[in-house]
Parts: sequence; C-alpha cells; structure tokens
Amino acid sequence: MQYDAILLALRLLASTFLLLFFGALIVMLWRDLRTARDEVETRTRKRGRLVVIGVENGNMPSDKSYPLLPLTSLGRAPTNTVILEDSFASGEHALITLRDGQWWLEDRGSSNGTLLNGYRVEEPVVLSAGDIISIGRVALKLELD
Repeated sequence: MQYDAILLALRLLASTFLLLFFGALIVMLWRDLRTARDEVETRTRKRGRLVVIGVENGNMPSDKSYPLLPLTSLGRAPTNTVILEDSFASGEHALITLRDGQWWLEDRGSSNGTLLNGYRVEEPVVLSAGDIISIGRVALKLELD
C-alpha cells in the first residue's frame, strides 16, 4: 500500500514535468514564430515613398508615388524597383538603401549623374525627408513615414 502511494506520487510528478516541458516548448515555438513574422513585416513594410514632382517632356505622370523598400533601385531597366521612363536615365541609375536606420542614396555609375537637392552625388549620401532626387528629367521627392 505504501509503495502504491509512492508510485502514484512519482507518476504525478513525472506527468507534471512532462506537461511543463511541453508547455515551455510551445511557448518557445510561439515566440520564434512571432519573431519571424515581425522580421518579415519589417522587411516588406513600406517606410516611405518617392513622389514624382516634376517631369520634363516625359511619359511619367506627375504625383505618382513609389514605396521605399530597404533596397530600392532606380533606373530605366525593367528589373528596377522604380522604373523611370526617361531616355536620360541609365538602366541601373541609382540605389536607395536603408542602413542602420538611415536612408542612403548612391549613384550607380550613371552617365548623366544623380542630383540630390541640386548637387551631384559622387559618393553615398544620407537622405532626409523632403530631399529632391533628380535623375535625368525626373524629379522625385522623398517622403518618410
């Protein structure tokens, strides 16, 4: 009789530890899934936009908006994130990247150059809200959320 009570207590204790183990496992999996979901949302979330504010003799509509992604390429080629229908734009003209919480603009060796607020971009520069990026005959304004 005494051994039966001890065996019952050991079984209850083992069952409790097993349930605690499975509960901890479920909590860890849930946290991991939430972290992965948040990372995917962060990568695909719109963080701002480029708004076309001026086009000289071009086919692009004024006030058209393009969302900014962590890596946004600008140019005439169809592989770019922002396709500029301008003969003065290179195939892969410029690149806007998000690094350490700041937006950077980089000219990709274009023949006509990239202008930021009227100044030619020679090396990667930090962007701010309201900056005007000129590529060929297209002027884009940076708006941040």
